[in-house]
Amino acid sequence: MTVDTSALFSPFQLGPLALRNRIVMAPMTRSFSPDGVPTPEVAAYYRRRAENQVGLIISEGTLVPHPAAGNDPKVPAFHGSAALNGWAHVVAEVHAGGGRIMPQLWHVGSMRRKGDLPNVEAPPVAPSGLLKPGKVVTEPLDAHEIENLIAAYAHSAARARELGFDGIEIHGAHGYLIDQFFWSGTNQRADSFGGGIADRARFAAEIVKACRAATSPDFPIVLRFSQWKQQDFGAKLARTPAELGEFLQPLADAGVDIFHCSTRRFWEPEFASEPGELGQLNLAGWTKKLTARPSITVGSIGLDTDFIETFRGTGAAIAPEHLQRLVQMISSGAVDLAAVGRALISDPAWTVKLREGRLNEMVPYTKEALTQLQ
Repeated sequence: MTVDTSALFSPFQLGPLALRNRIVMAPMTRSFSPDGVPTPEVAAYYRRRAENQVGLIISEGTLVPHPAAGNDPKVPAFHGSAALNGWAHVVAEVHAGGGRIMPQLWHVGSMRRKGDLPNVEAPPVAPSGLLKPGKVVTEPLDAHEIENLIAAYAHSAARARELGFDGIEIHGAHGYLIDQFFWSGTNQRADSFGGGIADRARFAAEIVKACRAATSPDFPIVLRFSQWKQQDFGAKLARTPAELGEFLQPLADAGVDIFHCSTRRFWEPEFASEPGELGQLNLAGWTKKLTARPSITVGSIGLDTDFIETFRGTGAAIAPEHLQRLVQMISSGAVDLAAVGRALISDPAWTVKLREGRLNEMVPYTKEALTQLQ
């Protein structure tokens, strides 16, 4: 099956953000940054993807300056002179390779346990003290703590702009801190940060506003969100298009430039019961339709199976029917960008091979690829 992929290699422009194509490297935790400091090997890892024509690199999750932000001492920080000097080298290498890069700003929230490194004494934090419905792991956040968390994201956003990054992504997906505010299962607050679906978006909206104030009016801000959670793959923030629109509007109003819409399988429709072509839109398609903001689709792109299966060691290469579907989504304007994850871990040249039609030369992903920076 031959697929014309030219739509994936058209340029994309949003304000000052000029991308040579529609391929985005998805953020993927790698844990190769001892004491939170990205090494020259990490910089070289990202540069190889830039040199091989990835349009935009979104870094692995980086920790904002808060004692309980992380749970792995080898996950990179985005604060402190040593880590920021490391990131300055990453930016220089990616730009030298012809690429663009954004750091993903991250806080794990109640996914952390007291005793986890790097800060063993820091207890986890969460909007209502919950890891998942019914599982209390800490005390609910108070208003002062929420203000400090918002300021932590803004601090890292300012550093990103100073270092020459091409924007930032705020991690609001997969059951981590921001998503714990989004999800009714973990947000049972009675104040202005809880309540209905739009109210639960307020924490993220305030973070977006603070990051905008700390950077500039045209500094690109991406927000990643998901319906599914690590705590519950079947969870839904919004069960109808109307609910999704109610959730997204305050985020768009706050200043999100691009929505990064994380799904497990990008080819699956989000609201299949909707009539006609609407019933074929995935989460990124609906997000663009409802907000008129650009969207990134992601979810097992470059694999021939659900990415969850790759945890079991399943080797995978691109499925032609999925590639055809992706091309159709981009060429029709339903979505704007496509984020590729595990396929780019195992094969730095994946994008070049796709452009040149060398699909049979792509290196299939296996879980062993996680053990090294190729």
